[in-house]
Amino acid sequence: MTQQLLMIEDDTRLATMVGEYLSQSGYAFSHAADGASGLAALEANPPDLVILDLMLPDMDGLEVCRRIKGQGGATARTAVLMLTAKGDPMDRIVGLEIGADDYLPKPFEPRELLARIRAVLRRGAEAAGSGGAAGGHKVMRFGSLEIDRDARTVSVAGALCELTSYQFDLLVALAERAGRVLSRDQIMEAVRGRELEAFDRSIDVHMGRIRSAIELDAKDPKRILTVRGVGYVFAKQQD
Repeated sequence: MTQQLLMIEDDTRLATMVGEYLSQSGYAFSHAADGASGLAALEANPPDLVILDLMLPDMDGLEVCRRIKGQGGATARTAVLMLTAKGDPMDRIVGLEIGADDYLPKPFEPRELLARIRAVLRRGAEAAGSGGAAGGHKVMRFGSLEIDRDARTVSVAGALCELTSYQFDLLVALAERAGRVLSRDQIMEAVRGRELEAFDRSIDVHMGRIRSAIELDAKDPKRILTVRGVGYVFAKQQD
């Protein structure tokens, strides 16, 4: 089945170029020139992935991302790849924190955009196909924290936590290796070794988001601990 891509971008020339390239690569492509029409198109027919520019004429792209991830249902499961201004890390960090699955600075090479799209969609397809079933019980419990790999849900004391697909995979990779200190490279290798994910330290942003979701106090974490100069460790003993 052909995967559906929606690009929300006010630069029509860029959208046309990207659309032609991605259509030739086997994707069904559609375009919206502003946030409002993009959200309407997404609500009418949720795509597999949204390519979202952060500089839109009618609303902040971050607000569009927030609405996509906050609507629930099929819309919330749509992957988001943000297009950000080169050299502006703050937009990237905020975007990842509110649920974007990846980002790409402008200007970009179409081949890199295609590689990023494939990586994000592959994560979702592999997760759906496997149900996170590799190795052992499908539900992991650490005190009040419960990770259901079949349902791909995380809860603390029965309350569901909001995580992106990538953040869920990162948490599972750590939990499966509880008590073992892992470097950032080892963590990314554990999440299926996607070399494109290693281009910067955005993994730290994702870890911060995971902590905000599962820790009682993200500033004083008890579940995911930082080992300075090395990486992270998931605590075996938890409340």
